[in-house]
Parts: sequence; structure tokens; C-alpha cells
Amino acid sequence: MALELRNVSKRVGSEMHISDVSLMLDSGSLNVLLGPTLSGKTSLMRLMAGLDRPSEGDVLVDGQSVVGMPVQNRNVAMVYQQFINYPTLTVYENIASPLRVAGADKATIERKVNEAAELLKIDALLKRTPLELSGGQQQRTALARALVKGADLVLLDEPLANLDYKLREELRVELPRIFAETGAVFVYATTEPHEALLLGGRTATLSEGRVTQFGPTIEVYNRPVDLITARTFSDPPMNLVPMVKAGGQFSFAGRSVAAPAGAEALADGPYRVGIRPHHLLLHSPGVACLEARAAVSTTEITGSESFVHVESEGERWVALTHGVHRVEVGDTISVYLDPASFYVFDDADRLVAAPAVREAG
Repeated sequence: MALELRNVSKRVGSEMHISDVSLMLDSGSLNVLLGPTLSGKTSLMRLMAGLDRPSEGDVLVDGQSVVGMPVQNRNVAMVYQQFINYPTLTVYENIASPLRVAGADKATIERKVNEAAELLKIDALLKRTPLELSGGQQQRTALARALVKGADLVLLDEPLANLDYKLREELRVELPRIFAETGAVFVYATTEPHEALLLGGRTATLSEGRVTQFGPTIEVYNRPVDLITARTFSDPPMNLVPMVKAGGQFSFAGRSVAAPAGAEALADGPYRVGIRPHHLLLHSPGVACLEARAAVSTTEITGSESFVHVESEGERWVALTHGVHRVEVGDTISVYLDPASFYVFDDADRLVAAPAVREAG
């Protein structure tokens, strides 16, 4: 099936939760909804599922409007971060419930339940009830139920948040493949840019109920159309540096560097330059960079990475570097801005120059 949202808006009282969204989701496609909390991801999914009715616009399945069609008449599976299971049923019966409703025979139920349980590593828990499970085990039970349903539309709203790291990484690989093989439209909501990159497919970035961009995930990451999209698709958010272009130079705080490739022809004047945290360098890379002096405000060390927060000329930035990088709060350090990493935005926050395509990270 193909799912289309055509100029869909949703008002709740005086508040606009979804504003003029148009999307076309093809059969067998993986589609990521990426945005911060309260950006509209769950509201959009509820409109897709038929749980809510749009205030304006239309929702179409294979070209036919389904607005007003009861959700029980639509072959949809939805899993929330706040998992829902039947508390009085065993894990086996929770997973089997959509198959029983569909009238599947005993052998089919047995096979599909066991396959899903094995994939999600809950095959040893089938005789337990949800109250005997951990939060992660309950979430996997809800995922298994969605998996066996064979739905045309599968909506997963931050479904892996309660799982341990290893299982989360495995399922990020397996779930899209499994649902794609069924021909279902697969929609996955997340707040995490790295999760969108790992899943691939196509990504819609959301901000305050609007879709700011929709396209192949790596293209949205590499060439965000505007500053809102760029900051949504960066964790921590993209650093912003006010710069002035004059001739072939970009300058900040009295220091200049040659304009990056693709920006030489831009008109002279002020721009905002975006630099992803892993491209804000704490050591000179040996190429022509703009060096800025900055005061360290705090440092977060995770073991494998260090986040160094700095202030320079009233601007607050964060640098992400691999390994342990020890600096003291209050230290003044140099940071290096490589023009090859500049995202240049005009006074309307539209992208006007971007780095050459490189490996995402």
C-alpha cells in the first residue's frame, strides 16, 4: 500500500499541533520522523493511523481517502515508547492476539509467535504475564505483537528507548528489513539524529508541527534546506558562528579565512555559519582554518568521547572529540574552524552553501 498525507493540519482548541503536512510514503518504505519532544511526531502518527482526524487536508491509502474510516477497519500496527500489553494474558497470548482476531489457524499462530519471540529474545518468557517482566521485556512483547500482525502500516513511536544498548542496535538493523519484506509502510519516530542515520531510508525532520524537509536520510543530513533542519539533524545542535563575507574571505572576531568552495560567489555581507560539533576542532588540522580563542565553560567526558563547551565573543559552542580531552573550566583555548566544514545560511536562515559530501558521522 501507499500512504499519502495531503496538506494535513490538526488543531486542538486554539493550538496547531500539525501544520500543512504533505508526505508520500511508498509500499515497503522505511520513513523516519525526526524531531525533538513536542515537535509533532506522535500527533502525525496518530493521524496516519486514523486515531485522530485531521482538521484540514486528507489522508489517502492507495489514492483513496480514509479520513473517517474506523481504525479497526484499517490494517495498522502501532507501538509506543509507553508500551501497552494485556496484563492478564501471557506473553504468548499477547503476541498471538492479533492473529487470533484475524482467524489464523493454530499452526500459523504457533509458528509466527515463536519466530517473533526468538527474534526479540523473549522466547523463554512466553508463559509469563507482563507484570512479571522488566520494562524492556514488556516493550519487546509489544514489538512482537506488532511484528506478527502483518499490518500494511507499522508505526513505531520511539520503540527502542527502554531496551539495552546491544539489543537496540540489533533491532535497528533487523526491524526495517523485516517490515520492508512484508511490503508495509514503516514509520519510525525518534529524537536522535544518529538513530535516523543508522536506520537510513527517508527522513522527515519536524519542528513545531511542521515538516521542514523530507528526503533520503543521508541527503537531508548532508544538505539541510534551512537552519532549523540543520540543528534538528545534529546532536548536540549545530554550532552557529556569525561571520561576514568580504571578497574571498569569511571573518569572525577580527580573524579571517578563505571562503569555502561553493561560497566564493555569494554576495558580501553577514551570514550565519553552521559547524557540527565533531567539526569544531581542538587541535590545528594542518590546513588553513579560522582560529578562535574560547573560554571553557564545562567538559563532559563519556570515556569514548569528550564534549567541550566553550564561549567565544559571546557565542556558545560545543566541540565533540574522540577519547578523553582534559581541559579545566575557565581555561582559554584555541578552537579551529575549517572552512571545508562550513554550512552557510543567509539572513532568512536558508542554506546557501554546504560542505562537499562526506561520510556522515
